[in-house]
Amino acid sequence: MQIRIRQADYSNPHDMALVIQLLDQYAKDPFGGGEGLSDQTKATLGENLRAFGHAFTLLAFDGDEAVGLANCLRSFSTFKAAPVLNIHDFAVSPLARGRGIGQLLLKEIERIAKDQGCYKVTLEVLSENHPAKNLYKKFGFGDYQLDPSHG
Repeated sequence: MQIRIRQADYSNPHDMALVIQLLDQYAKDPFGGGEGLSDQTKATLGENLRAFGHAFTLLAFDGDEAVGLANCLRSFSTFKAAPVLNIHDFAVSPLARGRGIGQLLLKEIERIAKDQGCYKVTLEVLSENHPAKNLYKKFGFGDYQLDPSHG
């Protein structure tokens, strides 16, 4: 297995086709909502991501086949006066799961976050998505609450 990870170019039609393919596959999964992307989303995603300006997508490849993606959004912590990186979408193709691709994507996200001086990396995961929760836990993520006594 020779997995490569690179950043998608939102202005490249081939890259956007891969992003949309993987994101649509993820959206159709029960843990992604169980419904594919709308035609409107497919038609405008690249343009809107470029215009947003605080996003990047990582694509994982096994040879020439795109097998994983991570859509990441930058925000800012005013309490720490530093950037924050949020993993907004994270998916590995069903036939490619269990091969360490998720770990490789997370390592690249961590590298980018450090390079950009991010205070932290955040993500959300459904409580019943145990495979994803196990991956995130192995990588050092855990449940987070500011202060449970305050609700």
